[in-house]
Amino acid sequence: MRITPLVIVAASAALAAPTAAHAEPDTSHPPAAPGVSVPGGRYEHAVTLKFSTERGTTVRYTLDGSTPTRESSVYSPGRPLRITEDTNVTAVAFHGSQASPPVSYGYLIKTQEKPLATFVVMSDVHVGDHAHNDKKYESFFDTIGSIFPNPDAILSNGDMINDNGDGKGPDHRIVSEIFQANLKRKGMDSTQLLISNGNHDAGLAAIRAGYPKAWFPDSGGGYYESDVKGVHLFTVNTETYNNDTAQRTWLKTRLAELTADPANANRPILVQGHRPTTGTAMDGQQASNPRLAEDLSAFPQAILFSGHSHLNINDDRSIHQRDFTSVNDGSMSYVEIDHGYRMVTETGLANRFESPTAQALFVEVYKDRTEIDRINMAADQHDIYAGGQWSASWQPPYASAGTLSGPGWTVRLKGSTNQQIKDNFRYTAAERNKVAPEFTTGEPLTAVRGPEGATAVRIAQAKDDQMVHHYEVDITDTTTGTKAVSSKVLSDFYIMPRPNTLDIPVPGAVAGHAYEARVVAVDAYGNASPAATLTFTR
Repeated sequence: MRITPLVIVAASAALAAPTAAHAEPDTSHPPAAPGVSVPGGRYEHAVTLKFSTERGTTVRYTLDGSTPTRESSVYSPGRPLRITEDTNVTAVAFHGSQASPPVSYGYLIKTQEKPLATFVVMSDVHVGDHAHNDKKYESFFDTIGSIFPNPDAILSNGDMINDNGDGKGPDHRIVSEIFQANLKRKGMDSTQLLISNGNHDAGLAAIRAGYPKAWFPDSGGGYYESDVKGVHLFTVNTETYNNDTAQRTWLKTRLAELTADPANANRPILVQGHRPTTGTAMDGQQASNPRLAEDLSAFPQAILFSGHSHLNINDDRSIHQRDFTSVNDGSMSYVEIDHGYRMVTETGLANRFESPTAQALFVEVYKDRTEIDRINMAADQHDIYAGGQWSASWQPPYASAGTLSGPGWTVRLKGSTNQQIKDNFRYTAAERNKVAPEFTTGEPLTAVRGPEGATAVRIAQAKDDQMVHHYEVDITDTTTGTKAVSSKVLSDFYIMPRPNTLDIPVPGAVAGHAYEARVVAVDAYGNASPAATLTFTR
């Protein structure tokens, strides 16, 4: 995926050659990835970690989601690592000049307070057969079990299959078989499974035929109400909502009835619907159903979960509050990237692409708050989708399974009136992050040459208090005055651990020509760093 540096071409400052002090004995093969004494998961206390590895190797680790290097913190066997808050721990074993693959573990550190109810919220399963999905969902349910051994409910929020009007409705039975097998395997006997209708689900009749009645207990319109240990859940059919007067009346009436009871004034009411609604999560990208936003606007107690877009949940725009709370619940099959950005691939910069990162939300409802944790089911640096096909098979094991794709969100409903509750929302447009990324290394840009002589500009990834979303990259051939690269290049934020560098290829670089690179790091909200610059000669 990345160009390996063989020769430093030239940079803004001369670079010293490696010294003998840095030379290490070679080994015949890379060491195995480190093991860990306490698996990732949800804990009600701090955890103390010990790493295990092959004799003669050194384990180095990071706690910020980056990939460990030979400069990262060293694990000492006599000094276990203590984790006291939500953290991603990534470890690499080094032996001579060889390094193991990185492996990451996600830890959620909670108190002993028990939630009223627990939910796993997923969407866009897009299953079509057993062969490519049985092992994958064994891994996914293992991850679910590491956080919620017995979730009260799993919400699968639309697009269970991948029907495009081509008669794939029977695939719902395959999904049902896979889910039932894993519920049984994990001992999740009391877990409710509740499904919504999506645009790739082949219609309501196919859903009803494919699953147990309890999984989709609609009365004809694809919408229904559930009670999960006293927490109210409404499943709406976003394929018809905008023009479905009966569904709209049902939802508004029931919400009004519930919130009229003073006991429910500060209790969350969960709503799941496949498509996002206008002007909410991820700035309303791929949104529809403006009537749903209109109908929920009178009920700040509502927390709407939506999928459909396949947009990642790493991005803090995945939660939005104005009149109610709206949350993007990601995708279980792959993430898409919104238009206008590019990604570094083995063949250069790709324009439109997908990456097989699978993500879900883990929701805990307490008496005074709702905690929403963002979890990667799989976020390894695997193949991508380009030219109409995946570049490789994407199967477990996943070194990133169970890692956190961002800090948790806490929704509190504080106030004695609806307006007071809204005034106390924290994930609003007015409260959006205003901290810009920054480059933290002395020379964030260098010029490198790949194994076939290709020239690239290497970016040492910038730092941000949330995440660096992309880089504005401009590379000019100053010999001719022509632009070699002018792109917004994604930072690989949806990969765990994220790469420490990105190599931006310079297509058609001409020997003897001078080049100037200018790079700006930008976060999800558009906050931009000062520009980093580099001049070099090919």
